[in-house]
Amino acid sequence: MKNVKTLALAATAVAATMSAPTFAADRSDLRAGDYSWMQFNAMYAVNELPRSDADDGGHDYLEMEFGGRAGIVDLYGYVDVFNLTTSSSGDKATGTDKSRMFMKFAPRFSIDAMTGWDLSAGPIQEVYFSTLFNWGGGVIGEDVNASFWGIGADVMVPWLGKTGMNLYAHYDMNRKDWNGYQFSMNWFKPVVNFDNGTFISFQGYVDYQFGGDDSWGDEFVPMSSSGGAAYFGAHWHSENYALGYGLKAYQDVYLLEDGAGIVGLETTGFAHYFTATYKF
Repeated sequence: MKNVKTLALAATAVAATMSAPTFAADRSDLRAGDYSWMQFNAMYAVNELPRSDADDGGHDYLEMEFGGRAGIVDLYGYVDVFNLTTSSSGDKATGTDKSRMFMKFAPRFSIDAMTGWDLSAGPIQEVYFSTLFNWGGGVIGEDVNASFWGIGADVMVPWLGKTGMNLYAHYDMNRKDWNGYQFSMNWFKPVVNFDNGTFISFQGYVDYQFGGDDSWGDEFVPMSSSGGAAYFGAHWHSENYALGYGLKAYQDVYLLEDGAGIVGLETTGFAHYFTATYKF
């Protein structure tokens, strides 16, 4: 069905898992597989982390999500706009000094397509130079401003099917320094199909950081050397709409040590997400 998009950005398998390259199939027309998509998600999050004890963990937001393939470039991204109702309660309430926006931008560049070599091997379908950028909407130099650089692949995983994996090195653009690594994987698996063409998918992702420098923290917000988050969602899809619920698990997310320091941020636990989607 058009507009049923795998929210699996894709990619990673380490170069060591690849056999010696062989000549690829005909790639003379790099635009032959081009496509693009966009959707708007009205969302509500409950108990999202990280948060302080003073925060009520619920907020509404609008997510503008997009992606596609164009020649050598495979793209995924979204922009979140928080607290559309300008509510005075919740963890994104007015007067809480929280960011109004957040953006993720993740272009990947096909090494197969750029070189003309077929780097597929076993479950590995295509190999990429992968990048990821996370940008907050707050004060420049103080809000989230991180980039990730590495290698990725589309990998066929038993039952899940085509799964995106990436292995990145993390560069903090505020500090202008490298700090650890991140492994990411994303999937989209239809699990129940209905006679009218709609279906239910099991979709989600894992982002896990490791090898970080815990000395980057301070007495207010101590840092951990590892941590991350995983989202597990069940979403009903039609051609133009979707409804979904997702459970998100956190462990020292963003390398913030759970409950530590003067601020005592809660960074380990669970959150709930409710989504209504319109597809373009």
